Amino acid sequence: MTISAFSYHWFWYHWLSFALIALILAYVKGYRALQRSFSPRVAARARYLKAHPNIVRVIFAPLFCMGFFHAPKKRQVMTISVTVGVVTLIILVRLLQQPWRGIIDGGVVVGLIWGFVSLCFFSFQALLSERFDYPHEIPDNQA
Repeated sequence: MTISAFSYHWFWYHWLSFALIALILAYVKGYRALQRSFSPRVAARARYLKAHPNIVRVIFAPLFCMGFFHAPKKRQVMTISVTVGVVTLIILVRLLQQPWRGIIDGGVVVGLIWGFVSLCFFSFQALLSERFDYPHEIPDNQA
């Protein structure tokens, strides 16, 4: 847990590592992965779902919006691969000792907060505005 990492004495290299990891994950995870790719796509698929409800898509809306199904094969493979990669990294990071586990977890929290804010922004924009110019990636044969 991130908070328990602060119960340890941190040396300068712990603080430097925390700052670097937080900056790297804010950029790579928060900005590039979530804000520029995941969040607009999820919002566009939620907008599509609102306009074209279907019982399976509505029941499994989170999975649909993330691209696990009714998406191009490349998107489905990418979504599953990223999910497996994230689960693997979670398992590996859990093996680290404190404060290193907390340092990495803190960086992940920074990236996830960035991603959450961007997801809220794109979702409100997609569901409340007239125009939303991001692709929903629904194959023509599944629309």
